[in-house]
Amino acid sequence: MNRLGGDQHGGGPFRLNVAKVRVPLSAVLAAWAGRKILDGLAWLVRHPLVLLPLIVLWVGARIVDGPGLWPILLALVGLVAGLVVWRRKAKESYTRQVSWRLRGLVRGRFMYRFAWQPAMVTTGLAVHVDGREYLPKVRSVRSTGAVDQIRVRMLPGQTIEDWATAGPRLAQTFDAQECRVRSVHGSRRELVLWFLVHDPLTQPVDVYEPAASIDLASLSVARREDGLSYRLRLLGTHLLVVGATGSGKGSVIWSLIASLGPGIRDRYAQVWALDPKGGMELASGRALFSRFVYGDPDDATTTQAFEVDFACVLEEAVVVMRRRQAALRGVTRLHEPTVEEPLIVVVIDELASLTAYVQDRDAKKRILSALSLLLSPGRAVGVTVVGAVQDPRKEVLSVRDLFPTRIALRLSEAEQVGLVLGSGARDRGALCDRIPESLPGVGYVGIDGIAEPVRVRFSHVTDHHIDRLVEAYTPAEQSGAELTGVQAA
Repeated sequence: MNRLGGDQHGGGPFRLNVAKVRVPLSAVLAAWAGRKILDGLAWLVRHPLVLLPLIVLWVGARIVDGPGLWPILLALVGLVAGLVVWRRKAKESYTRQVSWRLRGLVRGRFMYRFAWQPAMVTTGLAVHVDGREYLPKVRSVRSTGAVDQIRVRMLPGQTIEDWATAGPRLAQTFDAQECRVRSVHGSRRELVLWFLVHDPLTQPVDVYEPAASIDLASLSVARREDGLSYRLRLLGTHLLVVGATGSGKGSVIWSLIASLGPGIRDRYAQVWALDPKGGMELASGRALFSRFVYGDPDDATTTQAFEVDFACVLEEAVVVMRRRQAALRGVTRLHEPTVEEPLIVVVIDELASLTAYVQDRDAKKRILSALSLLLSPGRAVGVTVVGAVQDPRKEVLSVRDLFPTRIALRLSEAEQVGLVLGSGARDRGALCDRIPESLPGVGYVGIDGIAEPVRVRFSHVTDHHIDRLVEAYTPAEQSGAELTGVQAA
């Protein structure tokens, strides 16, 4: 028996002729019109603000008596006045709901949909079967001041990797600086193309003023490449910061401390600061810290004594962790910070100094053991570790994979991107090795469970800002942090 697509007696493949079905032109036109009407209704549901002018005109015509154009003119004046007031009183909301929506409509119609077919053909993303051309479908176009987001339905057989490979060619086709490909949660057939029209991260980012009552699961610490603020989760996670010298690791640490200011002042957040570099980075904010260890070798009789100080503080954090585990077991799976049981953030400015360069073997063993314990169950009971390091290799940082949230700033080698953000992160646009030295604080944030890293720039915190933080957020009842290795003033 001959198989479909196989050879028949050594000849060519078996050809299957399908009978053609003739459909009246009126039925084709009716189906096309019905599809367009349904698409229009779905679009109105997604963009309800488009109906606002029509509603205003109708209300004006009903309220104002008299013939002519007066009702319409009065309604238009009222609409314009309302938009002006909206823009002045709530500029961010106006920008999101009006300016960006109009920008998305215009750029979607005249930029992307107009050139979509030739772009798909030249980048190899269109498919031709039996002389017929099939194109990926544009589902929607959204725009911000810096990024155009194109939601696309892929053709059968295509993957995100196929589109990521074509990213540079798509960026050139649509005159964008970069094109990044992002997945859509819950859909394996769709993706979102991020076209970076212009880069808002070339300018330094001011320090974000924290809200009176902060949300530890959503701290404003950086600016995203679409111009919006990036909110970082600190509750229930650990954070690793990796970057070469001068890449801005201090900006990340101080941005986090600044965002925690109200929590430190109100005592439902504590910072335990470990600065193995002799306090050079963190000493100016020591009044904000409940523990501050810099282990100055001049104050220690031996280098080993200096290293033991760090082990002791980390073991204190382990004691707190175990006590909370016993209290919360069977009650809740995630600790809620309170004044009595605050969130403890253990900040380590240079992890390699504690994990790879320690001379005292006993101290090194104690430090690695305490770190491993904290990084395993500690985040669930309100003990978060924030560590910074230059070299992400396993022999330098063996506990690297225990950090659910990782930030990669400028890196020295392309291979290091995968070590920090995971395999394939560089192919998805995390070009950390290409970040120029002139842009400190620019990096990519990767979170376990989210495939694509987010490009951001952290706030630039100066000594003047740190002085203001100390003045504004030092707890009133705190006469001084518990210091180790620091001479009393």
